[in-house]
Amino acid sequence: MSTPVKPAAAAADAAQAPFEWRHLFSTRMLAVLFLGFSSGLPLFVMLYLMQAWLAKAGVDVKALGLFALVGFPYTFKFLWAPFMDRYSLGPLGRRRGWMALTQLALFGIIGGMGALDPRTQLPLIVLAAGVMTFVSASQDIVIDAYRREILVDAEQGLGAAVSVNAYKAAGLVPSALGLVLADTLPWASVFWVVGAFMLPGLVCTLLAPEPAAYGTPPRNMREAIIEPFREFVKRDGLAKAAVIVGFILLYKIGDSMATALATKFYLDIGFSTTQIGLAANATGLWASLAGGIVGGLWMVKLGINRALWVFGVLQAVAILGFAWLAQVGPNQFLLAGVIGFESFASLGLGAAALVAFISRSTDPRYTATQYALFSSLAAVPRTFMNSITGFIVAETGWFVFFIVCFALAIPAMMMLPKIAPWNAK
Repeated sequence: MSTPVKPAAAAADAAQAPFEWRHLFSTRMLAVLFLGFSSGLPLFVMLYLMQAWLAKAGVDVKALGLFALVGFPYTFKFLWAPFMDRYSLGPLGRRRGWMALTQLALFGIIGGMGALDPRTQLPLIVLAAGVMTFVSASQDIVIDAYRREILVDAEQGLGAAVSVNAYKAAGLVPSALGLVLADTLPWASVFWVVGAFMLPGLVCTLLAPEPAAYGTPPRNMREAIIEPFREFVKRDGLAKAAVIVGFILLYKIGDSMATALATKFYLDIGFSTTQIGLAANATGLWASLAGGIVGGLWMVKLGINRALWVFGVLQAVAILGFAWLAQVGPNQFLLAGVIGFESFASLGLGAAALVAFISRSTDPRYTATQYALFSSLAAVPRTFMNSITGFIVAETGWFVFFIVCFALAIPAMMMLPKIAPWNAK
């Protein structure tokens, strides 16, 4: 067995490594870009395209909020991650085999969903959405492991930024292209067009190399299940492990809740689907690109610890933009500014810092299972807390709701001195 690389040491080396442009233009980083896009598309189909589809069909805001519960597989994906760590699937290998299967399945599920009628087949739509999120969560497990394993230590921080940027850019397909097409095409056609954007990731999977394994893969399911959790707890002790878990749970909670019903919010204050789509397309794309580039370069300069501080403040401030828009009303320029800043600060910077933090917290011997555990924790607010957002909005109105979301961003920032001290190397 080869000597494993300690996650903390690898992260320290990566944080101190000088930035080189060849890292950005490597074939490995290109694969990270395409796979990050494939990873984000199904989630944003649920958050944006399905939300608009159901809202236009007359589903009320409380039901739309509860619809977030179909995302529960994102929260529990660590339960079947050991299975994907242990077994290979077909001739493509342990990572690419699972990626190809999940990407092909997602193409069919997303495309076929639009044939259902929200007014008469809502239970079937809920079931289909649940299957989609299960397959999507499974794809995330193997893509996260692939990225951690295919990139060298010096590329991890930049790779996190590129992946998050591509993940956010995927949201422009259902939120911009999909909503614009929905004004002229039937929903069944819109869903097939959006689903076809899974195919570039599938092509990338077929062409990309299989990463080299760190040491020996788990020899049995007992080893695949127990050792990743044992290593995490023993590494720095139970108390430190608990603090890390709490931080991952809370770092994105305010931003996640603020954007849970974003499409419904825009429609409620008077925007059309075309205005929403064009605003997302005009500002969201460029803000996402800027967030990915600036986030990667800035993280190399700052290091992961300081990036968590700076990016965390910016993503909290972005929430206040929604509160401002709720007060002003349907102003197209302000809508573009709010979407652009949120894309830049929250899903371009803050998410990149969290992904880099999670990457450095994993042991390369147990990448899929440990990463799935940490990213599952990060998905808890999106799944369970987001499910009550409709009730909060119904009771408080949009402005107060966004102020509550801003307040919820503060507890994680207060944990940073223990999790990521500003002056620590």
